[in-house]
Amino acid sequence: MTRQCDHSDAADGVIVVDQFLPHPPRTVWQALVDPVKLAAWFMPNDFAPVVGHRFTFHRKANPVVRFSDTIACQVLELREHELLSYSWTDGGEYAGDLDSTVTWTLRPEGRGTRLFLQHRGFRPDDPAHQAARGLMTGGWRIYLTDRLPAFLSDSDQPTVETQRGAER
Repeated sequence: MTRQCDHSDAADGVIVVDQFLPHPPRTVWQALVDPVKLAAWFMPNDFAPVVGHRFTFHRKANPVVRFSDTIACQVLELREHELLSYSWTDGGEYAGDLDSTVTWTLRPEGRGTRLFLQHRGFRPDDPAHQAARGLMTGGWRIYLTDRLPAFLSDSDQPTVETQRGAER
């Protein structure tokens, strides 16, 4: 069972999601930093858990919110099993239009993990930023209340090692 509370604060340009997951922080952390696991519940990527690493996520383009199809990111901060922060901007024709930051914070709670997501950087005076914030608020909610919990409950989760074995 998951419990969640989330909101989007237009005045501050921040999306916040607070999600309880009945899994230990180590398990939740792996879903955030293992690129194969991350791709299984979130998006295809070339992530590596190294501060300074530049990576991309790939998603269907959406010109209404000035998004090409690639999200360019860079790992800004990393504290194993506690905190992951990375920049988030369009990696294509709209590069630099929405420069934002995604921060994941994990806290042990009872027999599980309290996972906090903050996505900052949406300008309140920019209609495209507000449209993107609205779309992403719904997206983050789906990922954190449906897709991540379902992935974590699956005992046959992919890993980098099983992916390499399957490619041979």
